[in-house]
Amino acid sequence: MDNTRVPSRAQRRRFGFSVANYHEKSKTKPNGKKPPPEEKKQYLELEYTKIRVVDFDLKELVVLPREIDLNEWLASNTTTFFNLINLQYSTISEFCTGDTCQAMNACNTIYYWYDERGKKTKCTAPQYVDFVMSLCQKLVTDEEIFPTKYGKEFPNSFESLVKKICRYLFHVLAHLYWAHFKETVALELQGHLNTLYAHFIVFVREFNLVDPKETCIMDDLSEVLCTPAPPPAPAPAPSPSSQNHVTER
Repeated sequence: MDNTRVPSRAQRRRFGFSVANYHEKSKTKPNGKKPPPEEKKQYLELEYTKIRVVDFDLKELVVLPREIDLNEWLASNTTTFFNLINLQYSTISEFCTGDTCQAMNACNTIYYWYDERGKKTKCTAPQYVDFVMSLCQKLVTDEEIFPTKYGKEFPNSFESLVKKICRYLFHVLAHLYWAHFKETVALELQGHLNTLYAHFIVFVREFNLVDPKETCIMDDLSEVLCTPAPPPAPAPAPSPSSQNHVTER
């Protein structure tokens, strides 16, 4: 008889069932104004993209195990990503203020917050992130939406709510790279951010949780980070001449 103890739903949910263009010559417009130079994306430079916490294929972490229910797997991973992204943002939150980040932006995109009545609001980045994290916290701790007790069914709206959470969490990750990568490097946390981002993107792609039109603004980074890092080159074998060389005394 197999006496292996299977973690309870609440334990899996709490601790996570998974491991956790350069400037071109400026051209003058007809009105005499020069277009703004294209910003160099520091986070795409090889010296930063090569830094990861893990160096194996993240696809292995996100594939649904045969013995796990799909909704349980989505709930466990979504909760874990919420906690990790919230933690990652907290490391640079002192630099993300209403003065430094007057809009929630990433690349050429500005994100607006929509309240429960659908009212569109432009807010600062810290306000937007606070709205995101408060909403996610409310959802993942709601026993009617993310049940932790055995036998409790997931609601019919569960998948759509998971997609909503993941879309908002992507906005936070995109903003971290676009506006706060320099601070992340200064804190030597780029390896953690790269691994977290790649793991998240591989996960949402696996289960079609975020529209590709939403994530396309970061496709250049995704292409680099979601490719397994190449194994280190083997050390060169000693040449026969060096092996057979005998020093005469």
